[in-house]
Amino acid sequence: MIDLRNLSRRGFLNMGAAAGTSLLLPGGLIRPARAAEPLAAVAEENAVIAFGHTGPVTDEGWTWSHDQGMKAVQEAFPKLKTLFVESIPYSADATRTYRQFVSEGANMVFATSNYGDFLYDVAKRSPEVAFYECDGRNPLENLSTYYLSHWYPTYVTGVAAGLMSKTGKLGYVASFPVPSVFSGTNAFLMGARSVNPNATIQVVVINSWFDPQAATQAGTALLDNGCDLLFGIMDEAGYLQVAEQRGAKAVMWNTDIRRYGPKAYVSSIVIDFKKYYVEQVRLRLEGKWTPSQTLLAMGAGVDRDAWGETVPEEARKQADAIREKILGGWSPFTGEIKDSKGNVKVAAGQTMTEEELYNWDWSIEGVVGL
Repeated sequence: MIDLRNLSRRGFLNMGAAAGTSLLLPGGLIRPARAAEPLAAVAEENAVIAFGHTGPVTDEGWTWSHDQGMKAVQEAFPKLKTLFVESIPYSADATRTYRQFVSEGANMVFATSNYGDFLYDVAKRSPEVAFYECDGRNPLENLSTYYLSHWYPTYVTGVAAGLMSKTGKLGYVASFPVPSVFSGTNAFLMGARSVNPNATIQVVVINSWFDPQAATQAGTALLDNGCDLLFGIMDEAGYLQVAEQRGAKAVMWNTDIRRYGPKAYVSSIVIDFKKYYVEQVRLRLEGKWTPSQTLLAMGAGVDRDAWGETVPEEARKQADAIREKILGGWSPFTGEIKDSKGNVKVAAGQTMTEEELYNWDWSIEGVVGL
């Protein structure tokens, strides 16, 4: 687990403003949070833990994974009460939902997506409540942020994709032009180009996290345009099913959903919040909770899924060798790296930091459509 401290909306604040010392570890930085008094302990039988979701818990993707985390909390602490609301819109309705959680006595509120000011306004008015924002970039005195170092397993699956694609034309079904999409497309293509320097990736943005019809249409368009291996960040199996029907391949996100396309399935960027949620709730109950900024590391919250049945043994071996190398502390995100316009963004020999990877907002050479 990598703790990212003193994040601002556009990146990290000046290091001089951080309290305490910093320690460099393989794979990222650990930095102390700004000084904050722990919130008071709460008896388990009096605790109320709330979850606000961006999609339905039945999506078998992002929201389902967070729901599994809530179930792990229920199992670890059977006396507490849990609340959840699905498919919260990015509007004033979100503010009302989070206010309702507080009015119902919530001691902790997990927003499982980035709700920005719809969440911050409620958090600022409820200093006695511990708030969390997944993929957030604006920590408060009572609000933690957390996310996943997904770019590492994405690079690993990109290596397999580069070896498996016959055309070198990869496709990506994107939700929005946000850092998680930039880092996903870039890491995937960099992995592919490590074994096929001529590989490219075409991106279609559908402006939704959960829209099976749009994802299916985007996957179809990418295959029609010559791509033979798809990737994306969607919360359902739409483009995997298209790949299965068309004899193509696909790498997925969130969970193992190979049953929707067993011959097309390469792997998935699988996520697991169970341990993290249980640890955070325990801190709150014990009166040890203070705000934190955390990235769950590869092998400890995010990883590649088991390989699909049609992935060649040689592709598995090469990709897994890179995975082991990354787990050993090596980073593939070392320059020279150019953006899609040919400008050098990372100098030769320079390695991107966890902060830069988390806030990646530009496309590398070979990315089209983003």
